[in-house]
Amino acid sequence: MHNPASTTASKFILHPLLKAGVVERRKYQLDIAKEATKNSLMVVLPTGLGKTTIALLVLVNRLAIGKILFLAPTRPLVEQHSAFLKKVLNVDESRIQTFTGSILADKRGKLWDEAQIMVSTPQIIENDLLSNRITLSDVALIIFDECHRAVGNYSYVYIAEKYAEQAKAPLVLGMTASPGSDREKIQEICTVLGVERVESRTEYDHDVAPFIFKKGFEWRGIDVPVEIRSQKRVLDEVLAERIEELRKLGFIRKKKGKEISKTEILALRQIIVAQLATQKHADLYKALSLQAEVLKIKHAIDLIETQGIFAVKRYFERLRAEAISKEGSKAAKRLLKDEKFVEAVRAIASYEGEHPKLNALIEILQQEIRENPDTRIIVFTNYRDTAEMIVSALHGMNAEMAGIRAVKFIGQASKDADKGLKQKEQVEIIDQFKEGVYNVLVATSVAEEGLDIPATDLVLFYEPIPSAIRSIQRKGRTARRKVGKVIVLIAKGTKDEAYYWLSRSKERAMRQRISEMGAPRTDNEYAGEEREEAVNEAELAAKPRGKEHEEQRRITDFENGLNLTIFVDPRETKSGVARFLEKAGMDLKLRNLGIGDYVVSDKVCIERKTTTDFLDSLINKRRNLLEQVLRMRKEYEKPVLVIEGESLYGQRNIHPNVVRAVMATIALDLSVPIIQTRDEADTASLLYIIAKREQQPSKTEINPHGKKPAASLKEQQEYFISALSNIGIVTTRNLLRHFKTAENVVTASKEDLMDVEHVGEKTAEHIKKVVSSEYEE
Repeated sequence: MHNPASTTASKFILHPLLKAGVVERRKYQLDIAKEATKNSLMVVLPTGLGKTTIALLVLVNRLAIGKILFLAPTRPLVEQHSAFLKKVLNVDESRIQTFTGSILADKRGKLWDEAQIMVSTPQIIENDLLSNRITLSDVALIIFDECHRAVGNYSYVYIAEKYAEQAKAPLVLGMTASPGSDREKIQEICTVLGVERVESRTEYDHDVAPFIFKKGFEWRGIDVPVEIRSQKRVLDEVLAERIEELRKLGFIRKKKGKEISKTEILALRQIIVAQLATQKHADLYKALSLQAEVLKIKHAIDLIETQGIFAVKRYFERLRAEAISKEGSKAAKRLLKDEKFVEAVRAIASYEGEHPKLNALIEILQQEIRENPDTRIIVFTNYRDTAEMIVSALHGMNAEMAGIRAVKFIGQASKDADKGLKQKEQVEIIDQFKEGVYNVLVATSVAEEGLDIPATDLVLFYEPIPSAIRSIQRKGRTARRKVGKVIVLIAKGTKDEAYYWLSRSKERAMRQRISEMGAPRTDNEYAGEEREEAVNEAELAAKPRGKEHEEQRRITDFENGLNLTIFVDPRETKSGVARFLEKAGMDLKLRNLGIGDYVVSDKVCIERKTTTDFLDSLINKRRNLLEQVLRMRKEYEKPVLVIEGESLYGQRNIHPNVVRAVMATIALDLSVPIIQTRDEADTASLLYIIAKREQQPSKTEINPHGKKPAASLKEQQEYFISALSNIGIVTTRNLLRHFKTAENVVTASKEDLMDVEHVGEKTAEHIKKVVSSEYEE
């Protein structure tokens, strides 16, 4: 393959909106951009071949027509794209606005009106569309980066739908390195985004080849020690016993645990839960517990074979903690009473040594750094425990003496003692990796996409992954600007081998599907497709509408012109409920409510719980359901609890009588009605009806704070001040202690407000804005 380093001096693209000598001329980028100005496209390119440059070329072509909206899934990626545009465009930087959660919603509307180019996370745009703060009517181009995310309830789906409805001259550009291997799913993404064609290039295409750096690929088979295999066999026996019990109950036909996949076991849970909704037989509860045990045992086996002793010990520690806790699952308690299982646990805990993968990894790192002291390496692993084990092992062997400077790089989520990295910490680590403070990044899936991680010389998979999308994204972290290498560690005779071949098969299938979808179709194919669509429409018209059609119509059959308003907590935009309400013509006001999820009048507040949320709140002390309902009851005259989903019974190891007792307490002792709905559309329909009852015909104006509580003077003062800027009770009390009276708080200067603990510049500005701005009808 041709080495780009040997090409002649590059020529640059000349354009009035582009700074001179910045954007390199590449024919394949120009060809794709030309097509993208004519039709809405999905562009599929290997990482490092300049998808963002193609977006730039389409952007400058459409800028004269209207606004440009550039969407990316994470804040660091948004900031990266924004910085790139400011660097290369001959446009006043004030016309390029970056929208993230740090910008107050009230300011975003004005910034949107003034800007020509908006770079944003999709959640921000979705919230502003739901609140009617912005419209997409004047947007001439939307760029969806990492467009393979446009599935389910992800914000891309809703934004694309509103764009098709509102835009005067719509054009869509979707960009991804890996849309997936399933033709139907790729087609679904195209349909959702309004994409008409797929334009793709691979590293083997003639127009791309001159810009591709060679990427070496190697997989290394690792023998699993006899000691580890012997303990694995003990767990196999425990697994076989559970499978046999499920088989006797009639839920499984296969006899061997290794013949049953994790996907099948997960699907089995849905079957059991569905049956529990109509019958409460003891065998069903037993089967549900056995299903959970099977999952836990299979996970332990996978860890033993492919990860290492450290990861297994950590897992068993968590399992033991779960078993002894009051809220622990029956599955964990049963496993810790199984002699064979405990025997395997003890044997593994006493094993001296680690999985040979770790030694193989250390040897690879040492060799790479000896050969190239300035190298950069990313080690990918699926598990945080494994990432910690690798970094700890490197630190323990004083790896810096060998030039290895490793750091753990994980996501933001925290659970119990497992603390994630804050976004600021992630950015700091990446910067230090770029600068060479660290030269080995030991990362989980968070490093696969959405972060500006520099190109590396080596990407090392601690284990294969069965996903084509994730595999391609990982490999794309190397060979961007020079020759790179990919090494995959595979534990022989384990699921590692199956995952490796599955991933390769899916990647081949994906390339084939993209190639087929990108090929131009003949007139005959179009004509045939039109005839087929006509036949399908005729058949559909002749068929009676079933349940699924009724569900689709529920929220759209309401009267127009009612001008109903509903206050929605921003957390609820992650569900589909808010979207259904917006489609029904309701005026959505996004507010941090503090209490409840929806407010439809001064009297009525609704708390929405999915069945999973409801059950979690019964066992999680930090999410105490009764406390939430009590607060809602105190603030509102007519609080409502909505439970969304199918069955409440047979899940999370909670006895049905416990669920019934809690519901009885809420309904009888707290006098809060409980309404169950089937799904998000059903919930939205219910909220619409409640809002209509409350707001028509009296057209009541809504106060999101609810009724004024019958409280002491002190409580009313706190209530009044806390309402000014949705500030918490601690800050409210700090203000009142400092200024003595509520009057002094509202008349204080911005500088005086900022003298109070926990009051920053933004909070002070917002308080002054609320108390000094002129009221507008």
